[in-house]
Amino acid sequence: NNDYICTLSRLQCMESKPNYRFIYDRLKQDISDGVYPPGALMPTELSLSERYGVSRPTVARAYNKLQDEGIITKKKGMGTVVNDAPKKRRKLTFGLLLPGAGESEIFSVINDRLLTLSEEGSFNCIWEGATASNANIRRELIAGCCDNYISRKVDGVFFSPLERVPDAGIVNREICTRLTEAGIPVVLIDRDICEMPERSAYDMVSLDNFSAGCIMARHLIERRCSDIHFFYRPDSAGSVRIRLAGIRETLHAAGIPLPENNIHCGEPDCRSAIAGIGIKRGETGIICANDATAAVLMSALAGEGYEISTDLLICAFDDMKYSMHLRHPLTSFRQPCREIADTSVELMMRRIASPGIHPLAVNLAGTLVARESTSFNHASDL
Repeated sequence: NNDYICTLSRLQCMESKPNYRFIYDRLKQDISDGVYPPGALMPTELSLSERYGVSRPTVARAYNKLQDEGIITKKKGMGTVVNDAPKKRRKLTFGLLLPGAGESEIFSVINDRLLTLSEEGSFNCIWEGATASNANIRRELIAGCCDNYISRKVDGVFFSPLERVPDAGIVNREICTRLTEAGIPVVLIDRDICEMPERSAYDMVSLDNFSAGCIMARHLIERRCSDIHFFYRPDSAGSVRIRLAGIRETLHAAGIPLPENNIHCGEPDCRSAIAGIGIKRGETGIICANDATAAVLMSALAGEGYEISTDLLICAFDDMKYSMHLRHPLTSFRQPCREIADTSVELMMRRIASPGIHPLAVNLAGTLVARESTSFNHASDL
């Protein structure tokens, strides 16, 4: 009988002995209740093993779990210390200032991607619109948006500089200066506020416009064009001139001239502008600054009796959705819109983490999308 009683007593002790989870829960609650405040030394593993009647490895397991969760830290030669309670991180708020969304769908795609990232990430986005199709109206809208963002003390602004108005450069510099003076970081999207070769003091992400120009020129050369022209509208963004620089470089390397009278600045529906192109049937290729310009120019050329793919070839940049649905589907250079938006957020977070760090200009690769508008009907090898 005495042996039975002793055995039962031992079994009861084993059943009542706490496991590591019990010790973990008790210590975590004591820390939460302030029994062990931030910076305090926790009891040693030996003292806890004696208190709970368990082995030291059991206590060590509980301590390891608390350390993995960032609640305590084991410090060699000192003991186990309670960490400071983590501060709840304030959610950042960014303003979107993309006036080009009223003219080109690429900015709408970038805008939508930024809004999606805000829903998935650790920041909020404020979008004030400014998507009017008229450039002068957009000019007035972005000034009001800037005022609002400053008054709301946003943590940063994604800004695509204004274009297509004569004083766009002045407006863009004023916007950036005002935001900077208000202590608000700016990340430029698609283009800088300075003309090449100058660089502003702001982070920027865009298509690699020089490379894109090179690729488009090479494409027309491969399509047997020996008379290449470039067409853009007045007051276009500086990125257009960077594309032209890439075109010049590629044509020069190929031994194909690009005289000044092959560079046209005007409205694509203007008859005098079209007459100035001097099309050589079966030889001419026209690179337009963007799809919107190309679409209007194609229609105007048809009105003058020229047939795309028979008399001349034409291509452009942006790969707008309507490009493939034109009478002659338009060859275009697709912008990496999603990547532009993602990178702009990375640059903004980098700038906020290190305000004095040097600015970065990130140029991303795009994709040539070849369609009917750059294929001569009479070319036997196409």
